[in-house]
Amino acid sequence: EVAEIRPVLWRDPAAILRMATAVEARSEHPLAGAVVEAARGRGLEWPPASGFTAVVGRGAFAEVDGRRYHVGNHAYAEAIGVCGPEVERHLAELEAAGRTPVILSDGTSVLGILGLADRLREGAAEAVGALRDLGVRPLVMLTGDVRGTAEAIGRRAGLDEVRAELLPDQKVAVVRALAEAHGSVGMVGDGINDAPALASATVGIAMGAAGTDAAVETADVALLSEDLAKLPEAVALGRRALAIIRANILLSLATKAAFVVLAALGQATLWMAVAADMGTSLLVIGNGLRLLRRRAVSEW
Repeated sequence: EVAEIRPVLWRDPAAILRMATAVEARSEHPLAGAVVEAARGRGLEWPPASGFTAVVGRGAFAEVDGRRYHVGNHAYAEAIGVCGPEVERHLAELEAAGRTPVILSDGTSVLGILGLADRLREGAAEAVGALRDLGVRPLVMLTGDVRGTAEAIGRRAGLDEVRAELLPDQKVAVVRALAEAHGSVGMVGDGINDAPALASATVGIAMGAAGTDAAVETADVALLSEDLAKLPEAVALGRRALAIIRANILLSLATKAAFVVLAALGQATLWMAVAADMGTSLLVIGNGLRLLRRRAVSEW
């Protein structure tokens, strides 16, 4: 959520928010969504923009009334050459306060800076604790946000490690390194910047309700709600399903082996053959149906 607006070249905070919203209105990034919600909450109307272009991992730009405006992070502002001593001072103060700066620029000067404060998603700490109880370790957060904000959120969520200020390709590198170190890794994401890392993980999990199309299409599993409690439930259900599959395979092989022995001894009958075939199928189906019985994650 937008916690504060700092004027730089433009002195009117409403004008800064209005123009930032014009650029971000077509973006699917969570930070863009927060900017749009702030403008709506203040009852502001913003001008139409054209030529919206996302700069992956950095920000976006669009044209309003024939002039190009940029909205992005610190690295993006440096890349287009608009950072100066005054801007750096504002950014240092915002980052020290654990806020994510979003910089509005016209390509030559910084017009204003929005300070966004991250809200911990409801149930996040509980979901992280449940995953830890299931033996999922380490629990690592990968984010493009500034380090101060990321570490504050990581502590509140109870994560083991935080990797901040990452571009999409850097997230991929971290996921691959974790997979190499631990054998397998599950990646949970909902944004377009998460899609490459989701594809690189052993199991990619997209938050389906809040996720972008790119994230949902790339992931192996899509959660059809924003309830983070579904994460440990999905892990537990997957383990339980695998245990039942193994039990069914062993049951089928044991039944077939017993029938082969009886047949070799001349003791097998037609009814035994039917029982070995259809009976085993019914047992496997019945055992599999146990997955329909809901249980608490702690019982799994």
